[in-house]
Amino acid sequence: MRPLRLIESTPGKYSLLLDAGTTQVDDVIEELGHEPNGYFWEGVAQVLVSTEAPALEGRFSYDPEADMFCAHGKDRGALEELGTRMAAIATDADRVRRLVATAEADGFEFDD
Repeated sequence: MRPLRLIESTPGKYSLLLDAGTTQVDDVIEELGHEPNGYFWEGVAQVLVSTEAPALEGRFSYDPEADMFCAHGKDRGALEELGTRMAAIATDADRVRRLVATAEADGFEFDD
């Protein structure tokens, strides 16, 4: 799941975290006209959930900041699945390019 990490913030509550600006694809994100901040990564998560994993919808909440992506909730399994899907994007320049191009073609606007 690297570069993401899943922590138990309080008993039974989990947070999926990604330090923005630390991924292998930050340069690619900037080339595509975006900032690799927490808000951009929230957009990635939203696109992944809506296109690849609709069963995850509503099973956690987002709370990004400029320097960190965060999703949190009680459903550890859902957060683990999201983390695995996001890690595949955060480590693969071609996947980032495809995800952003497809999302923007479908009218999705990244809030970065």
